[in-house]
Amino acid sequence: MSAVRAAVLLSGSGRTLANFLEHIARGTLPLEIVAVVASRPDVRGVDVARDAGLPVEAFRRRDYSDTAAHNAAINAWLAPHRPQIIVLAGYLSLYASPKEFTGPVVNIHPALLPKHGGQGYYGDRVHQAVLAAGDTESGCTVHLVDDRYDSGRILAQRRVPVLPHDDVGSLAARVFAAECELYPEVLAQLAREIAGA
Repeated sequence: MSAVRAAVLLSGSGRTLANFLEHIARGTLPLEIVAVVASRPDVRGVDVARDAGLPVEAFRRRDYSDTAAHNAAINAWLAPHRPQIIVLAGYLSLYASPKEFTGPVVNIHPALLPKHGGQGYYGDRVHQAVLAAGDTESGCTVHLVDDRYDSGRILAQRRVPVLPHDDVGSLAARVFAAECELYPEVLAQLAREIAGA
């Protein structure tokens, strides 16, 4: 099976992008990452993309009049790269694909949606909310992207325990380890479906 062309959108360290690249190198993720979008030029994810020889461009939300203009600029840059799937990897802005794009747009969230999701729930804020709620388990959720934060159709979840001694750091590490397994698995399945379409 030939690799499916993927664009990755990120806002931070690029850990998830690096995880994808490891899986691609091992032959367990049939994607070819053809473009990377960053929400700021100074995030480490830009360096991860450049080090891998990937086309990368930063689009700061504050440089555009509104979300629609921001997304239009991103989509105009992505168009020549012809992605078949768009993957959000720690991307914090609201993203909308162009109307003519027919492939999936996918995100991962570091909690068990619909709990602890929505605007403002990202990164350590999510884990703080889980601990404050006294939840005994957390995890991660891969879902399709729609026009609201964290509300698209859920594709898969992986659960992890919340331990009595957990703080934000220890819980975040356990959830991210689950993300590193689940996200490539779901993307590989989507890639197989796209390639077989």
